[in-house]
Amino acid sequence: MFEARLVHGALLKKVLDAVKDLINEGTWDCSATGISLQAMDVSHVSLVSLNLRSDGFDKFRCDRNLSMGMNLTSVSKILRCAANNDIITIKAQDDADAVNFVFEAPNQEKVSDYEMKLMNIDTEHLGIPETDYSVVIKMPSGEFQRICRDLSQIGDSVQITCTKDGVRFSVSGDLGTGNVKLAQTANVDKEEEAVIIEMQEAVSLTFALSYPHSFTKATPLSAQVQLSMS
Repeated sequence: MFEARLVHGALLKKVLDAVKDLINEGTWDCSATGISLQAMDVSHVSLVSLNLRSDGFDKFRCDRNLSMGMNLTSVSKILRCAANNDIITIKAQDDADAVNFVFEAPNQEKVSDYEMKLMNIDTEHLGIPETDYSVVIKMPSGEFQRICRDLSQIGDSVQITCTKDGVRFSVSGDLGTGNVKLAQTANVDKEEEAVIIEMQEAVSLTFALSYPHSFTKATPLSAQVQLSMS
């Protein structure tokens, strides 16, 4: 038997919103320690690795390891049926071919139950090696989201350059060019509002802007984002 209960159900909706446009389907690996999901996008450019620890749930039960293949677009549609203040419970039997989503209103006056068929998905678990990065940038996630959104109006690719002077985001396109430079902030009362740069050597990398733009859909989950580059 598997059961995971989250009083603040809106959090699960935010998690799905963060990944559903990158990966269409994936296997939720459930164990006593929590739920993990690892999948690559269709183009095999980006890897999504998601971990929901058991202690983050208000109730968590997993009698034995369970792998549930799900269409994430379908999961997102079901979660839209839950109000933001609903309590969300996910249930599945050990040998089930379906998963249940239960949405409860805080006042217990309304309970909704949805069942979704599971999928057989061939998955390959990729080891994510520990890497010593040349640059690690910690910055407000909202600021990173704004930069990606603004620069996507100018061009399709972004160059991220980090030197001892700060980090610069550059883009060029038919419209023209755009640059955003952030200096490291030393004295900030709140750590999540700071720009902190740990640098071994200068780095300049170019990415298709659509990917970091998609990554910023996770902004509601954390006040801070970490960019690690080599």
